[in-house]
Amino acid sequence: MRKYEVMYIIRPDLEQEAVQAVTEKFQGIIQNGGEITKHDVVGKRRLAYEINKIRDGVYVLVNFNATPEVINELERLLKISDEVIRYLITKDVA
Repeated sequence: MRKYEVMYIIRPDLEQEAVQAVTEKFQGIIQNGGEITKHDVVGKRRLAYEINKIRDGVYVLVNFNATPEVINELERLLKISDEVIRYLITKDVA
């Protein structure tokens, strides 16, 4: 298993329970073949530029170990999720 880091931005108009449900959904996907080493909901921040007339977002940062199959499934679900504005998955080299 390799070390990865994913940061995704959730729409700011969701309630706190909905944000928690989204983060738990993606945690479940990662834990289905990987292990989470650090999970941090950074909170609501201003975006660097406007995306679809949205100026703010709830940032979530997750460090984890996983196989490439888990990464493929996570990326597929992040792409089709309506709650997620943007995401970035990187290999953690440190």
